[in-house]
Amino acid sequence: MVWRDGRVLLVKRAKPPCQGQWSLPGGLQEVGETVGEAVRRELAEEAALTIEILGIVDVLDYIERDDEGRVHYHYTLIDMLALAPEGEAVAGGDAAETAWFRPEDLATLALPPGTERVVRKAGEMLRQERPDASQGPGCSARQDSCSSAEVPGR
Repeated sequence: MVWRDGRVLLVKRAKPPCQGQWSLPGGLQEVGETVGEAVRRELAEEAALTIEILGIVDVLDYIERDDEGRVHYHYTLIDMLALAPEGEAVAGGDAAETAWFRPEDLATLALPPGTERVVRKAGEMLRQERPDASQGPGCSARQDSCSSAEVPGR
């Protein structure tokens, strides 16, 4: 997942699974592609961003079943922590829209299971690894919080 100024990037899915739903950007790994190469390619395709990968946040299974309990989709998701220090996120590929969200705003969205938990985990990792990168505009790592006047709305 990609962070900038204390916000995480989400994409609105243009295709199944999760069509029309906000989720973390990502997609299928191609044969012969390393995990890091796949993450960089997917972010370039879905959001036109160049990223710096910091590490693995978590590994999850996403299993979607039909009404009769048969597996329709089964993906193993490797959530990576990354920064996108510059560039405008522009939707492409499987993404219909892109937007940056504060972690506390995620509860208002219908997200795939486990998304909020893994975003919180990534935020904590980011605060430990790069304290200045986890803060919003006008904030420093030495401040306990940012005032709403310092952090613009999404």
